[in-house]
Amino acid sequence: MELKLGMICIKDVQFSDKTMISDGILHVDEKELVNAIKDDRFVSLKVDLAKPGDKTRILPVKDVIEPRIKTEGGVSMFPGFLGKVHTVGMGTTHVLKGVAIVTTGKIVGFQEGIIDMCGIGAQYTPFSQTLNICLTAEPEASLAQHEHEAALRIMGLKAAAFIAEAGRSMLPDYYEVYSFPPLPQALKQYEGLPKVVYVYMLQSQGLLHDTYVYGIDAKRMLPTFIYPTEVMDGAIVSGNCVSACDKNTTYHHQNNPVIHDLYKYHGIDYNFLGVVITNENVTLADKERSSDYTAKLVEWIGADAAIISEEGFGNPDADLIMNCTKLEKKGIKTVLITDEYAGRDGASQSLADADPLADAVVTAGNANVVIELPMMEKVIGHPNTADVVAGGFSGSLTNDGRIKVEIQAITGSTNELGFSFLTAKGV
Repeated sequence: MELKLGMICIKDVQFSDKTMISDGILHVDEKELVNAIKDDRFVSLKVDLAKPGDKTRILPVKDVIEPRIKTEGGVSMFPGFLGKVHTVGMGTTHVLKGVAIVTTGKIVGFQEGIIDMCGIGAQYTPFSQTLNICLTAEPEASLAQHEHEAALRIMGLKAAAFIAEAGRSMLPDYYEVYSFPPLPQALKQYEGLPKVVYVYMLQSQGLLHDTYVYGIDAKRMLPTFIYPTEVMDGAIVSGNCVSACDKNTTYHHQNNPVIHDLYKYHGIDYNFLGVVITNENVTLADKERSSDYTAKLVEWIGADAAIISEEGFGNPDADLIMNCTKLEKKGIKTVLITDEYAGRDGASQSLADADPLADAVVTAGNANVVIELPMMEKVIGHPNTADVVAGGFSGSLTNDGRIKVEIQAITGSTNELGFSFLTAKGV
């Protein structure tokens, strides 16, 4: 399976009377965009722009999505949501690089986040560096939380598709080509190199903690094997409201750095066979079932080693350790990617579960670290939610607009795919 990503580099975004791209500038017709995505379940919808360096804060952030559009080899992005279910990951997709759709408005759950476009907070989120088209959608008072999440999710995907349409007929600035053969051929490639599988844990712990694969809630699935290019091409969509710091937004799935880095050194240091997606469960029986199936599948594929990333913390730590130990006991070496909740002083146990077999771990940082965000000239959304988002507390928001929070509240600050600015070193 081969996917060509045509990168259209966007250097600025501006409101205009026509949605188009000219000389690297994305022009957006606000009225046209609103008409394309409006939903009767929302009483109002406002579009704002937030650019790197702006004295702007976005709060509470629900999802972030990169505008992409299929131009060859597929019907649409986000199958199961914006079109019929069909396999993606092949053909050509145009990407508006540097642009992101950000959804906000009344808080859905309590685990949404903050994006600051400048100041110390901007140093913790990758989305301070994107040109953000922000949708502030205010729901009807009677709209239930899960319905609010679903409506806002679809609105964000529709907005990304609408904006991406501007790049359909353009000649990209450059292409990135990703080719993955069927598994029997992949196993015969690069003899002598270790065979590596990526185990991609998807948040699926229930209402408002969901991730979707081809439009289906991941908690309804057993672990399965997919091509890495399917992930790049919209097969996985975020639908959860877990802590902002380690939530995988849809943008994270589209640009998963674990997949990109594994491909980068494929055929050099190892043979990257593909991706096993698995879920994160609530009950012990479901955790045992999924981890057993994951270990069986990775062994059956013939992997020598696996990289495992989780999403969230606490309860999912049990799934992470189960996946790790069961693979290790089969002789399959594992590396874990996670973050830590070690307390504000860093002295507490970092994960809710542990095992001596989990002896190779990459950390994305301690989410309990407290920082103070400065006052901003503009806030998109609702600043008072700073007191209730995960990582905030009563009194987080001061009268002059400063916010004192754990970095848990900052979107993507300790992302467990490594899509962040934090790093660590062994001591």
